[in-house]
Amino acid sequence: MTRKQKKRLSDALLSLLALCLGLAIIFPVLYGILGAFKSEAEFAAYPPTLFPQSFGYTENFETVWRQVPVLRFFFNSFVVALLGTGVRLVFAILAAYAFVFFEFKGKRFLFFLILGTMMLPADTLLITNYQTVAQLGLMDSYLGMAITSFVGASQMFMLRQNFKSAPLALKEAAHLDGCGDLHFMLSILLPISKPVLVTLFVQGFVTMWNAYLWPLLVTNQNDMRTIQVGITMLTTLEDTNYHVVLAGVAISLIPAFILFFFLRRNITRAMAAGALVG
Repeated sequence: MTRKQKKRLSDALLSLLALCLGLAIIFPVLYGILGAFKSEAEFAAYPPTLFPQSFGYTENFETVWRQVPVLRFFFNSFVVALLGTGVRLVFAILAAYAFVFFEFKGKRFLFFLILGTMMLPADTLLITNYQTVAQLGLMDSYLGMAITSFVGASQMFMLRQNFKSAPLALKEAAHLDGCGDLHFMLSILLPISKPVLVTLFVQGFVTMWNAYLWPLLVTNQNDMRTIQVGITMLTTLEDTNYHVVLAGVAISLIPAFILFFFLRRNITRAMAAGALVG
C-alpha cells in the first residue's frame, strides 16, 4: 500500500469516526423531535420504534399550548437569555481589551485569578447567590434570573486570545490617526472579531436559554417561569406524559435552530480560526 493510499484510508476512517460521533451526539435531539409526533400508544408499544406512524399527529403540541402559557415562557426565557448574554459579552470585551492593550500592576495575577473562577462548580455558589438576590429584592424578576451570568471568565479568556492575534501596529496606526481606545475597539477591533463574538453570543444565549435550576430557585410566580421550567409543568402526579413533554422540548429547541441557521457562517469561521468554545 502506497503512502497516498494509506493517507486516503486514514482520512476515510477519521471521517467515519467523526460521523459516528456526530450521530451519537445528535441522536437524543433527533429522538426527542421524532417522539413529539408519537401518540401515547406508540410510546407504550414494544419493541419501541424510532419514527412515528405519522408526522401529521400534532395533538401533543396542541396539548402543550393548552396546558401552559408557552408564549409567556418563551418571552421570559428570551429576555433573560438576551439580557444575561448581552451584558456578559460587554463585560468580557472590556476586560479582554484591558488585559491585552493596557499595562497595569498585578495584571498577570489578576488574569489568572479570574481564570481560577472557572474551576469553581456553579452549584457551590447557589446558596450565596440566592441569599444575595433575595436580599436585593430581585426575586421573580428578569434581573434576578440573569444577574449571576453577567460575568464569565471563559468569554473573557476567548476574547483576550482573539484580541492578542490583532497586529499591534494596527492599534498604533489608529492612534496616529487620532483614534482613541473606544473608537479603535468599536470601529476596528470588534468588526474583525465578529466571528468570535457571534460564536460567544450563540453559546451564551443557548446556555442561558437552557438554564433550569437557577430560574426555578428565584421565581415563585408562574408568570415569571422560563420555558425550561415550564416544560416540567406538563407532567402530572398520575402520569409523566413523555409524548407531551417531548413536544414541549421540541418547541423549546426552535430558538437554537433559528440562531444556528442565521449565524452558521460566522460560527464556522470562528471554529476554523480556532475559537471554538467548549
